[in-house]
Amino acid sequence: MTKKIILLSLCSLLLAPCFAVEAQQQPIKIPRIGFLAAVSLSANSARFGAFRQGLRDLGYVEGKNIVIEWRYAEGKPDRLPALAAELVRLKVDIIVSGGSTATRPAKKATSTIPIVMAQDTDPVGSGFVASLARPGGNITGLATLAPELSGKQLELMKEIVPRLSRVAVLGSSTRSGNAQSLKETELAAGAFGVKLQYLDILSPKDIETAFRAASKGRADAVLVLTSPFATSQRTQITDLAVKNRLPAIYDRAEFVEDGGLMTYSVSSTDLFRRAATYVDKILKGAKPADLPVEQPKKFEFIINLKAAKQIGLTIPPNVLAQADRVIK
Repeated sequence: MTKKIILLSLCSLLLAPCFAVEAQQQPIKIPRIGFLAAVSLSANSARFGAFRQGLRDLGYVEGKNIVIEWRYAEGKPDRLPALAAELVRLKVDIIVSGGSTATRPAKKATSTIPIVMAQDTDPVGSGFVASLARPGGNITGLATLAPELSGKQLELMKEIVPRLSRVAVLGSSTRSGNAQSLKETELAAGAFGVKLQYLDILSPKDIETAFRAASKGRADAVLVLTSPFATSQRTQITDLAVKNRLPAIYDRAEFVEDGGLMTYSVSSTDLFRRAATYVDKILKGAKPADLPVEQPKKFEFIINLKAAKQIGLTIPPNVLAQADRVIK
Protein backbone atom coordinates (compact mmCIF):
# COMPACT_ATOMS: atom_id res chain seq x y z
CA MET A 1 0.00 0.00 0.00
CA THR A 2 2.88 2.35 0.89
CA LYS A 3 4.57 1.62 -2.45
CA LYS A 4 1.32 2.45 -4.30
CA ILE A 5 0.98 5.76 -2.48
CA ILE A 6 4.60 6.66 -3.31
CA LEU A 7 4.05 5.67 -6.96
CA LEU A 8 0.89 7.78 -7.24
CA SER A 9 2.63 10.75 -5.64
CA LEU A 10 5.49 10.50 -8.11
CA CYS A 11 3.06 10.33 -11.04
CA SER A 12 1.24 13.41 -9.73
CA LEU A 13 4.49 15.32 -9.48
CA LEU A 14 5.46 14.32 -13.00
CA LEU A 15 2.06 15.22 -14.51
CA ALA A 16 1.59 18.52 -12.63
CA PRO A 17 3.88 20.54 -14.96
CA CYS A 18 1.98 19.17 -17.96
CA PHE A 19 -1.34 20.38 -16.57
CA ALA A 20 0.23 23.73 -15.69
CA VAL A 21 1.57 24.17 -19.25
CA GLU A 22 -1.82 23.19 -20.68
CA ALA A 23 -3.54 25.73 -18.41
CA GLN A 24 -1.10 28.44 -19.48
CA GLN A 25 -1.80 27.69 -23.13
CA GLN A 26 -5.55 28.26 -22.73
CA PRO A 27 -6.15 31.68 -24.41
CA ILE A 28 -8.01 34.31 -22.40
CA LYS A 29 -11.03 35.49 -24.39
CA ILE A 30 -10.96 39.25 -24.83
CA PRO A 31 -14.40 40.78 -25.49
CA ARG A 32 -14.79 42.24 -28.97
CA ILE A 33 -17.17 45.17 -29.40
CA GLY A 34 -18.37 46.45 -32.76
CA PHE A 35 -19.12 50.19 -32.89
CA LEU A 36 -21.29 51.27 -35.82
CA ALA A 37 -21.69 54.98 -36.60
CA ALA A 38 -23.29 56.88 -39.47
CA VAL A 39 -20.82 59.75 -39.23
CA SER A 40 -17.04 60.06 -39.27
CA LEU A 41 -14.69 59.93 -36.30
CA SER A 42 -13.96 63.66 -36.59
CA ALA A 43 -17.67 64.54 -36.69
CA ASN A 44 -18.37 62.88 -33.34
CA SER A 45 -14.99 62.56 -31.61
CA ALA A 46 -16.33 63.91 -28.28
CA ARG A 47 -19.09 61.29 -28.16
CA PHE A 48 -16.82 58.41 -29.10
CA GLY A 49 -14.30 59.64 -26.53
CA ALA A 50 -17.05 59.65 -23.89
CA PHE A 51 -17.84 56.00 -24.72
CA ARG A 52 -14.17 55.08 -24.33
CA GLN A 53 -14.04 56.94 -21.02
CA GLY A 54 -17.15 55.13 -19.83
CA LEU A 55 -15.44 51.82 -20.54
CA ARG A 56 -12.25 52.93 -18.76
CA ASP A 57 -14.29 53.93 -15.70
CA LEU A 58 -15.54 50.33 -15.61
CA GLY A 59 -12.06 48.85 -15.93
CA TYR A 60 -11.95 48.19 -19.68
CA VAL A 61 -8.86 49.37 -21.56
CA GLU A 62 -9.06 49.30 -25.35
CA GLY A 63 -6.42 47.01 -26.81
CA LYS A 64 -5.68 45.43 -23.42
CA ASN A 65 -8.79 43.69 -22.04
CA ILE A 66 -11.30 44.78 -24.69
CA VAL A 67 -11.18 45.20 -28.47
CA ILE A 68 -13.33 47.73 -30.32
CA GLU A 69 -13.98 47.35 -34.04
CA TRP A 70 -14.81 50.91 -35.15
CA ARG A 71 -16.89 51.24 -38.33
CA TYR A 72 -17.83 54.69 -39.68
CA ALA A 73 -20.12 55.40 -42.64
CA GLU A 74 -18.60 58.89 -43.04
CA GLY A 75 -22.03 60.51 -43.44
CA LYS A 76 -23.11 58.00 -46.12
CA PRO A 77 -25.95 55.91 -44.62
CA ASP A 78 -26.02 53.55 -47.63
CA ARG A 79 -22.69 52.14 -46.41
CA LEU A 80 -24.12 51.04 -43.05
CA PRO A 81 -25.67 47.67 -44.08
CA ALA A 82 -22.32 46.42 -45.39
CA LEU A 83 -20.49 47.66 -42.28
CA ALA A 84 -23.07 45.99 -40.02
CA ALA A 85 -22.72 42.72 -41.94
CA GLU A 86 -18.94 42.96 -41.56
CA LEU A 87 -19.25 43.24 -37.77
CA VAL A 88 -21.53 40.19 -37.72
CA ARG A 89 -18.96 38.21 -39.75
CA LEU A 90 -16.32 39.19 -37.20
CA LYS A 91 -18.53 37.59 -34.53
CA VAL A 92 -18.33 40.56 -32.19
CA ASP A 93 -19.84 40.04 -28.75
CA ILE A 94 -21.88 43.28 -28.83
CA ILE A 95 -22.69 45.95 -31.41
CA VAL A 96 -22.96 49.54 -30.17
CA SER A 97 -24.85 51.84 -32.54
CA GLY A 98 -24.20 55.57 -32.60
CA GLY A 99 -27.81 56.46 -33.48
CA SER A 100 -31.03 55.22 -35.03
CA THR A 101 -29.58 55.47 -38.56
CA ALA A 102 -27.00 52.86 -37.53
CA THR A 103 -29.32 50.80 -35.30
CA ARG A 104 -31.67 49.84 -38.13
CA PRO A 105 -29.04 48.12 -40.36
CA ALA A 106 -27.54 46.49 -37.27
CA LYS A 107 -30.99 45.09 -36.39
CA LYS A 108 -31.39 43.75 -39.93
CA ALA A 109 -27.93 42.18 -39.83
CA THR A 110 -28.45 40.15 -36.64
CA SER A 111 -31.17 39.02 -34.26
CA THR A 112 -28.77 37.24 -31.89
CA ILE A 113 -25.83 39.57 -31.22
CA PRO A 114 -26.78 42.10 -28.49
CA ILE A 115 -27.13 45.68 -29.78
CA VAL A 116 -26.70 48.70 -27.50
CA MET A 117 -28.16 51.98 -28.76
CA ALA A 118 -26.01 54.89 -27.59
CA GLN A 119 -28.99 57.09 -28.46
CA ASP A 120 -32.32 56.95 -30.29
CA THR A 121 -35.14 59.46 -30.61
CA ASP A 122 -37.97 56.92 -30.36
CA PRO A 123 -36.90 53.26 -29.91
CA VAL A 124 -40.48 51.98 -29.61
CA GLY A 125 -41.78 53.97 -32.58
CA SER A 126 -38.76 52.90 -34.62
CA GLY A 127 -39.60 49.25 -33.92
CA PHE A 128 -36.33 48.53 -32.12
CA VAL A 129 -37.84 47.55 -28.76
CA ALA A 130 -41.24 46.35 -27.57
CA SER A 131 -41.27 48.83 -24.70
CA LEU A 132 -38.79 50.97 -22.77
CA ALA A 133 -39.28 48.92 -19.59
CA ARG A 134 -38.92 45.52 -21.30
CA PRO A 135 -37.19 45.76 -24.69
CA GLY A 136 -37.90 42.10 -25.43
CA GLY A 137 -35.34 41.40 -28.17
CA ASN A 138 -31.60 41.78 -28.71
CA ILE A 139 -31.64 45.59 -28.54
CA THR A 140 -31.49 47.97 -25.57
CA GLY A 141 -29.67 51.17 -24.64
CA LEU A 142 -30.51 54.85 -24.32
CA ALA A 143 -33.22 57.07 -25.74
CA THR A 144 -33.27 60.82 -26.34
CA LEU A 145 -37.03 60.90 -25.75
CA ALA A 146 -37.59 64.43 -24.46
CA PRO A 147 -40.77 65.98 -25.92
CA GLU A 148 -40.08 69.20 -24.01
CA LEU A 149 -36.90 69.84 -26.04
CA SER A 150 -38.60 71.53 -28.99
CA GLY A 151 -40.65 73.72 -26.68
CA LYS A 152 -37.57 74.85 -24.76
CA GLN A 153 -35.66 75.53 -27.99
CA LEU A 154 -38.45 77.75 -29.34
CA GLU A 155 -38.85 79.43 -25.94
CA LEU A 156 -35.16 80.37 -25.89
CA MET A 157 -35.29 81.56 -29.48
CA LYS A 158 -38.30 83.72 -28.68
CA GLU A 159 -36.40 85.28 -25.78
CA ILE A 160 -33.58 86.44 -28.05
CA VAL A 161 -35.86 87.24 -31.02
CA PRO A 162 -38.94 88.78 -29.33
CA ARG A 163 -40.84 89.21 -32.61
CA LEU A 164 -40.27 85.60 -33.63
CA SER A 165 -43.07 84.51 -35.97
CA ARG A 166 -41.48 82.27 -38.63
CA VAL A 167 -38.90 79.53 -38.10
CA ALA A 168 -37.22 77.47 -40.82
CA VAL A 169 -36.77 73.86 -39.66
CA LEU A 170 -33.95 71.87 -41.28
CA GLY A 171 -34.27 68.09 -41.11
CA SER A 172 -33.54 64.91 -43.04
CA SER A 173 -36.66 62.93 -43.96
CA THR A 174 -34.63 59.74 -44.39
CA ARG A 175 -33.59 59.74 -40.72
CA SER A 176 -35.54 57.42 -38.46
CA GLY A 177 -37.30 59.59 -35.89
CA ASN A 178 -37.34 62.74 -38.04
CA ALA A 179 -41.13 62.68 -38.35
CA GLN A 180 -41.53 62.42 -34.57
CA SER A 181 -39.11 65.31 -33.97
CA LEU A 182 -40.96 67.45 -36.50
CA LYS A 183 -44.32 66.58 -34.91
CA GLU A 184 -43.08 67.67 -31.48
CA THR A 185 -41.71 70.90 -32.96
CA GLU A 186 -45.04 71.62 -34.65
CA LEU A 187 -46.89 71.14 -31.34
CA ALA A 188 -44.50 73.53 -29.58
CA ALA A 189 -44.74 76.06 -32.43
CA GLY A 190 -48.53 76.06 -32.10
CA ALA A 191 -48.24 76.92 -28.41
CA PHE A 192 -45.92 79.84 -29.18
CA GLY A 193 -47.86 81.07 -32.19
CA VAL A 194 -44.91 80.41 -34.52
CA LYS A 195 -45.21 79.26 -38.13
CA LEU A 196 -42.79 76.59 -39.35
CA GLN A 197 -41.21 76.15 -42.76
CA TYR A 198 -39.86 72.60 -43.07
CA LEU A 199 -36.85 72.23 -45.39
CA ASP A 200 -35.51 68.77 -46.23
CA ILE A 201 -31.72 68.42 -46.50
CA LEU A 202 -30.42 65.16 -47.94
CA SER A 203 -27.28 66.27 -49.80
CA PRO A 204 -24.77 69.15 -49.50
CA LYS A 205 -26.42 71.06 -52.36
CA ASP A 206 -29.73 71.00 -50.45
CA ILE A 207 -28.26 73.08 -47.62
CA GLU A 208 -27.66 76.25 -49.62
CA THR A 209 -31.03 75.79 -51.34
CA ALA A 210 -32.68 75.49 -47.92
CA PHE A 211 -31.16 78.74 -46.66
CA ARG A 212 -32.25 80.55 -49.81
CA ALA A 213 -35.78 79.22 -49.23
CA ALA A 214 -35.62 80.31 -45.58
CA SER A 215 -34.66 83.85 -46.58
CA LYS A 216 -37.35 83.93 -49.27
CA GLY A 217 -39.88 82.70 -46.71
CA ARG A 218 -38.84 85.53 -44.37
CA ALA A 219 -37.73 83.20 -41.60
CA ASP A 220 -36.73 84.95 -38.37
CA ALA A 221 -34.64 82.00 -37.19
CA VAL A 222 -33.53 78.45 -37.98
CA LEU A 223 -33.97 75.26 -35.96
CA VAL A 224 -31.91 72.22 -36.99
CA LEU A 225 -33.31 68.78 -36.13
CA THR A 226 -31.16 65.80 -35.23
CA SER A 227 -29.57 64.25 -38.32
CA PRO A 228 -26.25 62.44 -38.95
CA PHE A 229 -26.12 64.21 -42.31
CA ALA A 230 -26.56 67.66 -40.73
CA THR A 231 -23.84 66.84 -38.21
CA SER A 232 -21.40 65.84 -40.95
CA GLN A 233 -22.16 69.11 -42.76
CA ARG A 234 -22.32 71.35 -39.69
CA THR A 235 -19.58 73.76 -40.84
CA GLN A 236 -21.52 74.60 -43.99
CA ILE A 237 -24.76 74.97 -42.03
CA THR A 238 -23.32 77.26 -39.34
CA ASP A 239 -21.48 79.35 -41.95
CA LEU A 240 -24.66 79.86 -43.99
CA ALA A 241 -26.65 80.78 -40.88
CA VAL A 242 -24.11 83.53 -40.14
CA LYS A 243 -23.94 84.62 -43.79
CA ASN A 244 -27.75 84.97 -43.89
CA ARG A 245 -27.75 86.63 -40.45
CA LEU A 246 -30.21 84.09 -39.13
CA PRO A 247 -30.21 83.12 -35.44
CA ALA A 248 -30.04 79.32 -35.28
CA ILE A 249 -30.49 76.73 -32.56
CA TYR A 250 -29.00 73.27 -32.99
CA ASP A 251 -29.47 69.79 -31.57
CA ARG A 252 -25.95 69.27 -30.26
CA ALA A 253 -22.90 71.04 -28.83
CA GLU A 254 -20.63 70.35 -31.81
CA PHE A 255 -22.50 72.89 -33.95
CA VAL A 256 -21.94 75.67 -31.42
CA GLU A 257 -18.31 74.69 -30.87
CA ASP A 258 -17.84 75.02 -34.64
CA GLY A 259 -19.37 78.48 -34.92
CA GLY A 260 -23.13 78.01 -34.41
CA LEU A 261 -25.16 80.35 -32.22
CA MET A 262 -26.67 78.09 -29.56
CA THR A 263 -27.89 74.64 -28.58
CA TYR A 264 -30.33 73.32 -26.06
CA SER A 265 -30.15 69.57 -26.21
CA VAL A 266 -29.70 66.24 -24.49
CA SER A 267 -26.08 65.78 -23.47
CA SER A 268 -24.96 63.25 -26.07
CA THR A 269 -21.59 62.73 -24.40
CA ASP A 270 -23.44 61.67 -21.25
CA LEU A 271 -25.51 59.16 -23.24
CA PHE A 272 -22.44 57.66 -24.94
CA ARG A 273 -20.63 57.41 -21.61
CA ARG A 274 -23.64 55.63 -20.11
CA ALA A 275 -23.78 53.23 -23.10
CA ALA A 276 -20.63 51.65 -21.68
CA THR A 277 -22.59 50.49 -18.62
CA TYR A 278 -24.86 48.45 -20.91
CA VAL A 279 -21.82 46.85 -22.54
CA ASP A 280 -20.48 45.94 -19.09
CA LYS A 281 -23.79 44.42 -17.93
CA ILE A 282 -24.19 42.34 -21.09
CA LEU A 283 -20.60 41.07 -20.94
CA LYS A 284 -21.34 39.98 -17.38
CA GLY A 285 -24.35 37.93 -18.50
CA ALA A 286 -27.34 40.27 -18.62
CA LYS A 287 -29.75 39.92 -21.55
CA PRO A 288 -30.69 42.98 -23.63
CA ALA A 289 -34.35 41.92 -23.47
CA ASP A 290 -34.30 42.44 -19.69
CA LEU A 291 -32.38 45.74 -19.56
CA PRO A 292 -34.76 48.75 -19.60
CA VAL A 293 -34.05 51.54 -22.07
CA GLU A 294 -32.94 54.64 -20.17
CA GLN A 295 -34.06 58.17 -20.94
CA PRO A 296 -31.86 61.30 -20.83
CA LYS A 297 -30.76 62.65 -17.46
CA LYS A 298 -28.55 65.54 -18.51
CA PHE A 299 -29.30 68.52 -20.78
CA GLU A 300 -27.06 71.38 -21.89
CA PHE A 301 -27.61 74.95 -23.04
CA ILE A 302 -24.60 76.52 -24.78
CA ILE A 303 -24.30 79.97 -26.35
CA ASN A 304 -21.61 81.23 -28.74
CA LEU A 305 -21.23 85.00 -28.24
CA LYS A 306 -18.87 85.31 -31.20
CA ALA A 307 -21.60 83.94 -33.50
CA ALA A 308 -24.11 86.36 -31.93
CA LYS A 309 -21.81 89.30 -32.66
CA GLN A 310 -21.35 88.19 -36.27
CA ILE A 311 -25.08 88.44 -36.94
CA GLY A 312 -25.55 91.61 -34.86
CA LEU A 313 -27.54 89.88 -32.14
CA THR A 314 -27.49 90.82 -28.45
CA ILE A 315 -28.20 87.96 -26.06
CA PRO A 316 -30.33 89.19 -23.11
CA PRO A 317 -28.66 88.82 -19.67
CA ASN A 318 -31.50 86.58 -18.41
CA VAL A 319 -30.80 84.12 -21.27
CA LEU A 320 -27.03 84.18 -20.65
CA ALA A 321 -27.72 83.41 -17.01
CA GLN A 322 -29.45 80.17 -18.03
CA ALA A 323 -26.50 78.90 -20.09
CA ASP A 324 -24.41 75.98 -18.91
CA ARG A 325 -21.55 77.26 -21.04
CA VAL A 326 -20.81 80.48 -22.90
CA ILE A 327 -18.27 80.46 -25.74
CA LYS A 328 -16.54 83.81 -26.18
